[in-house]
Amino acid sequence: MTTHSEPEAGTRNVWQFDPNHTLVEFVAKHMMITTVRGRFKGVQGTLILDETDPSRSSVEVDLDAASLYSGVDYRDNHLKSGDFLEVEKYPKITFKSTRVEPAGSDHARVIGNLTIRDVTREVVLDTELTGRAKNPMGQEVVAFDAKTSINRKDFGLNWNLALESGGWLVGDTIKIEIAAEGVR
Repeated sequence: MTTHSEPEAGTRNVWQFDPNHTLVEFVAKHMMITTVRGRFKGVQGTLILDETDPSRSSVEVDLDAASLYSGVDYRDNHLKSGDFLEVEKYPKITFKSTRVEPAGSDHARVIGNLTIRDVTREVVLDTELTGRAKNPMGQEVVAFDAKTSINRKDFGLNWNLALESGGWLVGDTIKIEIAAEGVR
């Protein structure tokens, strides 16, 4: 059973992302027709949530690039190679917010810098507060969903293969979907 509590007035709370209850997924097109999903298992991050002025909130996230998992070893190894993430040279993918723009009581645009392979680009995460509760250990938790899309070529992820029938093996647009739980 979920219990929701009202935030205390005038508080800034620090939340650590729970890696067991935080999911960072990516979605890409294969051969321009098939949807392929993957995730990063290694997620660490901190959310500072300003209850009275959400625009003063911030978030920082580190993803272990080598924790990429799509369910297919060959594909995972290729995505971790120099053709894509080059995880031995660039072991982390990072996101650091630069500003938060509230868009209603439970929604915000979280704008920040995403860094992949030492290339940093600004991205906008459409974010929704999905709930608050106490977990079975009595800890207060907060949950958010967020979505964005990037062009992988903006981060130097240029490898591709032309198809005989026309088009490309790997789509350029990568959708990113996040379900995050923070523990205070």
